[in-house]
Amino acid sequence: MREQVLAWLAENVPASRVNHIIGVEQMAVDLAVHHNLDRVNAAVAGLMHDLAKYFPPQKLLQMARIEGLEIDKVIEANPRLLHAGVSAIVARDLFGVNNEEVLQAIANHTLGRPGMSLLSCIVFLADSLEPGRGDTPELQALRQLSRQNLDQAVWKTSDYTLKFLLETPYLIHPRIIATRNWFLQKSKSQQLASQIA
Repeated sequence: MREQVLAWLAENVPASRVNHIIGVEQMAVDLAVHHNLDRVNAAVAGLMHDLAKYFPPQKLLQMARIEGLEIDKVIEANPRLLHAGVSAIVARDLFGVNNEEVLQAIANHTLGRPGMSLLSCIVFLADSLEPGRGDTPELQALRQLSRQNLDQAVWKTSDYTLKFLLETPYLIHPRIIATRNWFLQKSKSQQLASQIA
């Protein structure tokens, strides 16, 4: 199936995006192996996370409405945020992916979600941290943290994303803030529990 997906991507997204997608796939597999998760599920979710990245905004909105995805004022103003959820629809309908955890990992890769699964955490992190994103000290530190503690890595990668967004004229979707807060709180609770133990 990988070759079929790559052939579809070659026709539907720019080559630079295919390079990013392969980087996400590889990093997701590496993190899955490191954290003892299913490497095949990580590879599938990584490879398919951006299937709808270049769909026109009206197509994203139309597919999201048909599927019943949440569309709020921020998403209406920036329908490209729907590409994650719509990519999961394409993975299911076009490529026959029916593993719910894989579909959720695809759907959650941009904004995250409070309480998301370990696989979703891995794909969320791989999307932001794959080597093609750059090699700053901050990215290096986040990559290292993603191998040590997924919860802290999601919290701090969310912070990294928010800092970037605050310097742009883009609206910030509340779900990335909710994701950040949930994983921050979980990390703090774990630290407290380990200090008491």
